[in-house]
Amino acid sequence: MKLIRFGNAGHESPGLELQDGRRIDLSAFGEDFNEAFFGSDGINRLKAWLNTKQASCPVIAASTRLGPPVARPSKLICIGLNYSDHAAESNMQLPTEPVVFFKSTTAICGPNDRVVIPKNSLKTDWEAELAVVIGKRASYISEEEAPNYIAGYLLHNDYSERSFQLERGGQWVKGKSCDTFAPLGPYLATPDEIPDINNLRLWLTVNGKMMQDGNTKNMVFKVPHLVAYLSEFMTLLAGDIISTGTPAGVGLGQKPAPFYLKPGDVVEMGIEGLGRARQELIKYEQATGL
Repeated sequence: MKLIRFGNAGHESPGLELQDGRRIDLSAFGEDFNEAFFGSDGINRLKAWLNTKQASCPVIAASTRLGPPVARPSKLICIGLNYSDHAAESNMQLPTEPVVFFKSTTAICGPNDRVVIPKNSLKTDWEAELAVVIGKRASYISEEEAPNYIAGYLLHNDYSERSFQLERGGQWVKGKSCDTFAPLGPYLATPDEIPDINNLRLWLTVNGKMMQDGNTKNMVFKVPHLVAYLSEFMTLLAGDIISTGTPAGVGLGQKPAPFYLKPGDVVEMGIEGLGRARQELIKYEQATGL
């Protein structure tokens, strides 16, 4: 299944993208895609409900805004330097254990929402990433058990303000958590939709120019290892999101000199089997409702 949420920001309703690309409204199911849904075997319950109710679900207009496919989770956990080529372009050593940091959940927005360049930003950057959604409470699980704890996968553009991240002291979270810096979706694809999570092309363009073109087969730490590893240090709750790192091609790593995003730039990204997303960059002064 491909789960979506649609409607005005902060007031999204649950929906489903069908194989033919049409989207249907699942409001009649009566639940949002949140911790309670995932933690109570919601995906299987929804499948059973659709067997008798799908035909009566209204079709959603193609122009309707898509929100993040998961209602605000308890945690958005990110993994740094998880592709060797990205570590090299960042002039950082390849990690011997996963590099873990958090991104504020207030950064989450829809896949095609405008991204706001924050006040005093000089170095707003992009990072195309595969994200994993946890399907049930996980604590001290093994790598072999990890796939049973995954609800699905989605796109995440891990926007980063490099001067906040690297030049202002402390941890990376300051450069990662600005409003709109975590577009998610267009949809959450359940694991049966993805034949091989370890062989997915992911790409990103800026104003039509290809900047990132990688593959998940080049991850240093694979998805099951990451899920199990994180469960050693914290309890993962249903609906939590793990973003698994980015391949080479970010603005920070451009040669002969880095370059960064400016108002009016358009960033597009996609992952094989997980759709594509598009964001236009705007100045903070243009933003409303944040």
